[in-house]
Amino acid sequence: MHRVVALVRPVQSVFELGCAVEVFGTERPGVPQHYTFESCTETPGPVPTTGGYTMSVPRGLSALDTADTVIIPGWLPVEEPLTDGARRALVRAHARGARLVTICSGVFALARTGLLDGRSATTHWARAEQLRREFPGVRVEPDRLYVDHGDVATSAGAGAGFDLCLHLVRNDHGAAYAALLARHMVLPPLREAGQAPYAPPPPPGDALDGLLRWADERLGTRLSVDDLAGYLGVSPRTLARRFSDRLGTSPGAWLLARRVAAARTLLEETDLPVEAIATRVGLTSAVNLRRRFRAGTGTTPGAYRRAFRVP
Repeated sequence: MHRVVALVRPVQSVFELGCAVEVFGTERPGVPQHYTFESCTETPGPVPTTGGYTMSVPRGLSALDTADTVIIPGWLPVEEPLTDGARRALVRAHARGARLVTICSGVFALARTGLLDGRSATTHWARAEQLRREFPGVRVEPDRLYVDHGDVATSAGAGAGFDLCLHLVRNDHGAAYAALLARHMVLPPLREAGQAPYAPPPPPGDALDGLLRWADERLGTRLSVDDLAGYLGVSPRTLARRFSDRLGTSPGAWLLARRVAAARTLLEETDLPVEAIATRVGLTSAVNLRRRFRAGTGTTPGAYRRAFRVP
């Protein structure tokens, strides 16, 4: 049996822990049980949870010494440091071959061990910039649902914990077993795309002398970078410098991002065909919209509409 141990802490998120429990620790009729599951904490005893109740965790950090997989199911607040004891226990488990896995904010704890330095990782889209800022040695990939290096693995927002755990099951015991498990949980065994469709569209940015609002109102026209520069009465080179200084991007990249964002809104709120949406947002054709949309969100307009269409 593969032994899975979750390292919990006060105040423990019940959803992130529940992802691990459902995949690795729940017995189901007709589904072979390949894993054992338990939780541990640094100070054994009562551990408060985000659900408003307290759970009893009798095992301490010594439980990590025999784990095959260690899961950190969230770490709140993310600024909370690792104690020396927890850090040593995690590093020791990794050194003897245990797989270290984080769900959502749990990556902040793992990053403090140094085991992610020089490697890629992901977390919830809202925390990606903070992770990049606090751990410059980690290559943050905010669009990924999960990143698996074999010995360490990280997942995006809480729901992506299921995606990562099912991925690990596929690697351990094959796609058929993972699909059977997912069917019992009424979950897709493999989700399309990544985390990008779930993050809100980027905001228009600052005023830039009214240019951005003016451009937003004209996305359906053949608006070009030269048109943007002409509105301000500056050269395209000067415009590029202003965009870089104020928004950290180029005029062309900003304009494309706004067109994709407008397409997302129309896919969510209307029944317009993709061809009509492409025309409305200035991407000229359904083929161009599909190509630009996939590049910007990691999924197709059709898949996005199925997931996010407002009834």
